[in-house]
Amino acid sequence: MKIPKINIKQFGYVAASLVVMSLFLTFAHNAYGQMASSHWKIQSDSVNFGGVRSSSGNFTIEDTAGEIATGISTSTHYIMGAGYQQMQVIYISVTAAPDVTLSPALGGLTGGTSNGSTTFIVTTDDPAGYTATIQASSSPALRTAYDSFADYVPGGAVPDFTFTNAATSSSFAFSPEGADITASYKDNGSAPCGTGSQDTALACWNGLSTSPKTILIRTSDNQPSGTQTTLEFRAASGSSHVQTNGTYIATTTVTVIAL
Repeated sequence: MKIPKINIKQFGYVAASLVVMSLFLTFAHNAYGQMASSHWKIQSDSVNFGGVRSSSGNFTIEDTAGEIATGISTSTHYIMGAGYQQMQVIYISVTAAPDVTLSPALGGLTGGTSNGSTTFIVTTDDPAGYTATIQASSSPALRTAYDSFADYVPGGAVPDFTFTNAATSSSFAFSPEGADITASYKDNGSAPCGTGSQDTALACWNGLSTSPKTILIRTSDNQPSGTQTTLEFRAASGSSHVQTNGTYIATTTVTVIAL
């Protein structure tokens, strides 16, 4: 996911606004039909008259006896894996997030704040759910060869409920919104973040990093409609800060993995 592109003019306003181009990577993950309680979990079971797990220092093998009509069957409309050893293959998909233009344009000398957002939908039949992280390819994330916007740094251990930028600096931040955001991005309608179950719009801001940051987690399936997540982005330059002329680009990756 590329985030973003912005042109800064020293003696005027931004000629081109911030552009976000998004590419989401989806990873397949195998899981199985499960029975579970608060104390145990059985990944799969089989009704037959035989079967055992055998192992040595170099191998492990499971076998069953007594099953019939096992194997892979397919048609134009379905694929079925019958039998204990076939088990279930988990499905997960992510829609492509559209490009985003942040606005209004920023002045290199006068500063200002630009906002924009993009959305994507994650759908999975995994009963254990999924998790998603966001990661920048450089630090700071938003930069040119000559200058950059600092990665936003919250004032504490959790994201800031309110975005703040000093008059003498510039910064770039993000905030995820949606039903599957992690607890640290939730709130109770006011500061601090990480202390409630609400999802206040344009709240709980964090900075990008070259290390992945978890933004979404779900512990159940959500087929067939999936869950939409919005990624809000904000770039700000203070009124006493001079931002060098140029095209600023950040590249990030959002990784979604079935649990």
